[in-house]
Amino acid sequence: MGYVLGTDEAGYGPNLGPLVISATMWEVPDGVRGEGLFEHLRHIIASSLGEARRSRCPCVTIADSKSLYKQGKGLRHLARGLWAALGVLGHRPTTWRGAWRTLAPEALDAMPSIPWYADFDGPAPLDCEPSKVATLADALRAGLAAAGVRLAAVRSRVVFVEEFNALVERHGSKGAALSEQTLALAARMIEPLPEGPIEVICDKHGGRNCYGQLLAGHFPKWLIEVHGEGRHRSTYRFGPPWRRIEVCFRTRAEQCLPAALASMASKYLRELAMLALNDYWRRRVPELQPTAGYPQDAKRFRADIAEAQQRLHIADRVLWRAR
Repeated sequence: MGYVLGTDEAGYGPNLGPLVISATMWEVPDGVRGEGLFEHLRHIIASSLGEARRSRCPCVTIADSKSLYKQGKGLRHLARGLWAALGVLGHRPTTWRGAWRTLAPEALDAMPSIPWYADFDGPAPLDCEPSKVATLADALRAGLAAAGVRLAAVRSRVVFVEEFNALVERHGSKGAALSEQTLALAARMIEPLPEGPIEVICDKHGGRNCYGQLLAGHFPKWLIEVHGEGRHRSTYRFGPPWRRIEVCFRTRAEQCLPAALASMASKYLRELAMLALNDYWRRRVPELQPTAGYPQDAKRFRADIAEAQQRLHIADRVLWRAR
């Protein structure tokens, strides 16, 4: 047996709201690679909504969050697959805060100092029937067991605005900050694993092709072997013979199941965060239109709330991402 860990983020580009990085860990039979996990589990997991509709058997859709969620279209497709996976792990959060407690409990420690999160709560999952989710979780649990696969963990790291700005200033760019936080999350999840091969699949970060020095900073005990660095894929290996670790940074990593589920977790938490932010400001600024936080509309939103922000003495450092 071995392990496959996949990472992905949501919120890299916006000026408002947090950056969310997630990782999922899967225990897999010998010979099964991360890039082949969708195929190995095709009897229970669909890699697109179209594939799910064509399937003759009930299946769980796990895919790139960009294909499952469009602004204003509801979160049901994200919630169904993510909550089915959490159900396999024994988690069934029913509230906004419960979702954070399950996926990113450390984020709750920062929320009291951020006005739009401090007192916010509500039901979760959104746009998804709990009974349907429970059925999908049972089916997914049985399907994984039949294939000899175990979902071991889903975890997220949330970087709120003030910390995001500090990290970008420290590391010099958004891409470097994303890489550092992604590898820190991966290292924490890898550290307690038993003997056996470990494969890590990450999306490319900010156009970077070389990650050897970053890996050395998070895995200082080992010589980082470079097994190819290029535009589409950069691969590294290290560790003792009984616990070899391979890390691959590739374009479109969400085509691999572990990264796809990480993409869903990141996007879902990001949308929960924006739900709270929009709710806070819309209760204080009449007729304010909500925002997803991306640059052009974020500037409009910032201008619309400027008077209320000044009146409430809310500093830019907790609201606005400098890059």
